[in-house]
Amino acid sequence: MPDIFDEVEEDLRAERAAQFWKRYGGVVAGAALLAVLGAGAWQGWAWYHQRQVTAAAAAYLAADRDASAPGADLKAAGERFAELGRDSAGGYRTLARLRAAALKAETGDRDAALALWDQVARDSEVDSLYRDLAALLFVLHSLDAPNADPAQLAARVAPLTEPGNPWRASAQEVAALVALKRGEREEARRMLQALAQDVTAPQGVRGRAGRIAAELGG
Repeated sequence: MPDIFDEVEEDLRAERAAQFWKRYGGVVAGAALLAVLGAGAWQGWAWYHQRQVTAAAAAYLAADRDASAPGADLKAAGERFAELGRDSAGGYRTLARLRAAALKAETGDRDAALALWDQVARDSEVDSLYRDLAALLFVLHSLDAPNADPAQLAARVAPLTEPGNPWRASAQEVAALVALKRGEREEARRMLQALAQDVTAPQGVRGRAGRIAAELGG
């Protein structure tokens, strides 16, 4: 008797399976096909993206090599990096824009440099480390700009001075320079003295902060 019950149970399972496949077999097969196609599409996209990143890396390194060569045309190099910043894939787009801004600042095109730093700083797709660096460089190079608003610069650099920010020490130094530009000499001196005594700040930043504070009469 147990054998008969087992056979019936197996037959019922087989019948239910047959009915299931009759009703849903097409859907399951379609889903399986979509899964295969999806995996293939993902692999294709991953291959394409990796190819784009590899090409961007090669282009960036070539531009960097040419810009570092003796007698290089730095203005042309800046334009080349700016173009890479528009067309490159992945992190090389950010690196190219930062390098283009630095070269443009070095060759006297401050407005173009500030525009690039501002662009990177406001780009939500860029890692916060580089956004904050771009914001810091924007404020630093805006200090001598004739149309710069010290109050706006102070507001922009303030978040970078918070504990935990990787650029905190440099941001504190720039914040002190902004205070000096606003005519707040004593406040700037106080900030620089505090920075000079901050053992967590890089030695170079501490030394420079101490020298400037001394020049301000500290």
